[in-house]
Amino acid sequence: MQIPTITQVPGVPHHVAIIMDGNNRWAKKRMLPGVAGHRAGVSAVRAVIKVCAEAGVGVLTLFAFSSENWQRPADEVSALMDLFLGALRRESRKLNENGIQLRIIGDRTRFHPELQQAMRQAEALTAGNHRFVLQVAANYGGQWDIVQAAQQLAVRVQSGELQPQAITAETLQECLTGADLPLPDLCIRTGGEHRISNFLLWQLAYAELYFSDLFWPDFKHEAMRAALADFASRQRRFGKTSEQVEGRTC
Repeated sequence: MQIPTITQVPGVPHHVAIIMDGNNRWAKKRMLPGVAGHRAGVSAVRAVIKVCAEAGVGVLTLFAFSSENWQRPADEVSALMDLFLGALRRESRKLNENGIQLRIIGDRTRFHPELQQAMRQAEALTAGNHRFVLQVAANYGGQWDIVQAAQQLAVRVQSGELQPQAITAETLQECLTGADLPLPDLCIRTGGEHRISNFLLWQLAYAELYFSDLFWPDFKHEAMRAALADFASRQRRFGKTSEQVEGRTC
């Protein structure tokens, strides 16, 4: 898969990660079945992709289905899988036409073979695009991601390729999903909750966090622009003082 060349625009995050929360509550508020909220959320996905691409964001990662979501009612999970399959088949062509590369991260083994095939086909169709990367986290968990990275390193140690003392934060990070992409600069969660819920645990270590009370289906163009404007107003210090970041001396 081709790795896009991502040039950072000043004041704009390289990589935005979003926890799309509130679909069920949006539907419940309207006395609709939960899946209606997930369907309505598709338009918010389109809006956010459009705003990010226009602003100069290079990577957008969306938390579509967590490894914990299998615990939801069986009919809701089934409806979500059907929605995911339909969206892959329908939206992948549009993504390709707009030069967007699709990647899907997470443990795919639990998905139906038909859905796994649709994932591979959508990724293959868009693999040569380099304008923008859309990364969808499905059956993903941050703890799972760190464990599978540790397993990769353990195999290398067992084979004698790697010495235990040579394992660093950098070597582990190289084994995480999406390791060839910039780390997220901004993590957004909609729906009014203030937690990251096992999403990109390692990768979000230095990300700016932004919480919105809007339910995901209502998080459209202006809401996304407001989140980017908030990010642009922040000073990212990474352990330094403000004076160091600004190049001033005390």
